[in-house]
Amino acid sequence: MAYTETKNTSWGERLGGAFKGVAAGLVLILLGSWLLWWNEGRTYKKAGAIGEAMVQTQDVADISTVDPALEGKVVHAMGRADTTDVLTDPAFGVSTTAIALSREVEYYQWTEHEKSETRKKLGGGEETVTTYTYSREWVASPIDSSAFHDPMYSTAQPLSRNDMGPNDTLADFEDEELYAQNVSFGAYKLPPFLVHRIGGAVPMALSPESVDLQAIAVAIHVSDLYARRYLEAPVSADALVHVAGSTIYIGQNPGTPKIGDVRVTFRRTPPADVSIIAKVMYDTFEEYVASNGYTFSRLAMGKASMEKMFEDAKSENSTMAWILRIVGIVVVIAGLRTVLSPLAVLVGVLPILESLVGAGIGLVSLLLGLAWSFVVIAVAWVRFRPLLSGSLLAAAVVFLVLTFIRGRRRAA
Repeated sequence: MAYTETKNTSWGERLGGAFKGVAAGLVLILLGSWLLWWNEGRTYKKAGAIGEAMVQTQDVADISTVDPALEGKVVHAMGRADTTDVLTDPAFGVSTTAIALSREVEYYQWTEHEKSETRKKLGGGEETVTTYTYSREWVASPIDSSAFHDPMYSTAQPLSRNDMGPNDTLADFEDEELYAQNVSFGAYKLPPFLVHRIGGAVPMALSPESVDLQAIAVAIHVSDLYARRYLEAPVSADALVHVAGSTIYIGQNPGTPKIGDVRVTFRRTPPADVSIIAKVMYDTFEEYVASNGYTFSRLAMGKASMEKMFEDAKSENSTMAWILRIVGIVVVIAGLRTVLSPLAVLVGVLPILESLVGAGIGLVSLLLGLAWSFVVIAVAWVRFRPLLSGSLLAAAVVFLVLTFIRGRRRAA
């Protein structure tokens, strides 16, 4: 079932909102420009730290004994990350000998989805029709349904056995990840910042005997709403706990979930072969701090050569640089479009004219946004990479010339 709301906005209200948005647009331009500048500095300094570490790193084939000669040096080593620590989840009593034990909690909830359609009206006004639809989904945290637009889902319904109405939960838990404090790597001990990077988590096999059913039952709270919706007669809390595979299910039937049911999945990270690059500090490791202040360390699963690990580090740095460049450019373009948007609204008394002006604003924002972004990046390169800045400045000039030519043609 869908629920719709219609909102009419006058030309004056739209114009006022557009002018108020100019300040937000200027903030976006500044934010995008700062992100572009910061990203170029980050990329350059990170590359410098990687290069500096690469020159200093030496291969260590034997880690069966602590070698005092390696003190303070950056090393690449391969070996087994192992532990005898027993990790116990405090809420469920689940225990295992592992490097990490994770708990993922999901709630079966009503979720709200919205879709809006806006129609321009003669005279500059707008009519916006928003359609809200609802579906049952497993989500990472409880959803406050009091903010839902449809009263059928935001308030309790008088009909019994009715699935519609507000969200509910049988229990409240949070995701949690536990890590072993003592993880050996040959004769060395892995520090937390490397332990947390070890992957390879697998589902943990559970049984009713391996969990604290009594503690779980105490945490369950069957509300009047849940009882009215689904329970024919009162049930004990422990009857709502089901253990199968790697999941603890809190509800009547895992095969037919109800609003308010909770499922908790456990995964464990077993000992594994890993490769590391880090600075030796007696019998453990710390991050290498480059001369520019940036830190560097790596952990890869399995046996990875020093060359492969440094290539991966360079690739990740480059990929992140391009992602942040694109984000920064998009933010600048969005800011320019927001600043120029009042021009389209001013002529909005005629919808077709507003559409034409809006298209022009979009193109101008794109060209100016690209040009300004290239200028910011080029100036950052002058600061951080002087030899490469000239080509980018030339590209910025081309975009500015194209924008100027287009403006002259429109004027003609």
